[in-house]
Amino acid sequence: MGVYEHLEEYVGLPVATFNEDTGAEEEDDDGRGADPVTGADLPPAGEAAWFVGTSFDEEAFGDVFARFLKTVDTTEITALIIGYWGASYDDGAADPVALLTEAAASFPRLRALFLGDITGEEAEISWIEHSDITPLFAAFPGLERFEVRGAQGLVLEPVSSERLKVLRFESGGLPASVVRAVGASELPNLEHLDLWLGEENYGGDTTVADLAPFLSGERLPALRHLGLEDSEIQDEIAAAVAGAPVVARLESLSLAMGILTDQGAEALLSGQPLTHLRKLDLHHHFLSDAMVERVRAALPGVEVDLDEQEKPDGDWHYIAVSE
Repeated sequence: MGVYEHLEEYVGLPVATFNEDTGAEEEDDDGRGADPVTGADLPPAGEAAWFVGTSFDEEAFGDVFARFLKTVDTTEITALIIGYWGASYDDGAADPVALLTEAAASFPRLRALFLGDITGEEAEISWIEHSDITPLFAAFPGLERFEVRGAQGLVLEPVSSERLKVLRFESGGLPASVVRAVGASELPNLEHLDLWLGEENYGGDTTVADLAPFLSGERLPALRHLGLEDSEIQDEIAAAVAGAPVVARLESLSLAMGILTDQGAEALLSGQPLTHLRKLDLHHHFLSDAMVERVRAALPGVEVDLDEQEKPDGDWHYIAVSE
């Protein structure tokens, strides 16, 4: 479940697409490549977030990426988006992590990286095949924002970064090993963390105990937004958050997209004050009408998102994004 469109804007920049239909046989006088399909100039490298990807049964991603390196002045790029790169059953499959780390010297100004801007038509979120992403942090020490969609085969070891401010994982099932690695990482300036935990059927085996490094407040001293989302155990997480020391320094909190019921909301309301928050995101929930009103009344000065009030199908509850 879950519907995605390709990004049209990223970190405040318009997205420029470079795919199997894009290339440059020659450069214009101003150094910009020309698109041979449309004849239109590609934008200056530093004025766009660049999407690089291919399509199933089209040109191999490695070939598209090689043309991209030759066509665009990558030394000016600050934001890069990696789209579809193939799968294990695709002869054109590539390891984007290996290609990126090998080309790291070509991206000295890179500050934002989105790995896996892949729509459901290309691959369901839980079918996106990853590898060990740890080398990217050493290859691009200037990264301030890093986002990953998909988690099949995803590996992460603890990392260190003085620059990273935003870290996001979008998945239908995030392995607990990845969550624990984030918790063990040295990220002193991380301000924004989103973890779509997903469901066990798709590899989402995180427990509340795995979240202890975030909730205790001992790690991530600069954290101002925490998202623990899309979870089957959203009520348990809500109960843990209700007494978590980290909450006092947060500006926004998201427990959205999961199976949050009246039990979890009751724990939140009975726990520490949340009135200091600027925003509380609970969208896609299973709260009763009465509990929705209680939450709103308890937090009059907080922007509370209670959209997508779901109704269980018998005893069946569901997260927003799984397959």
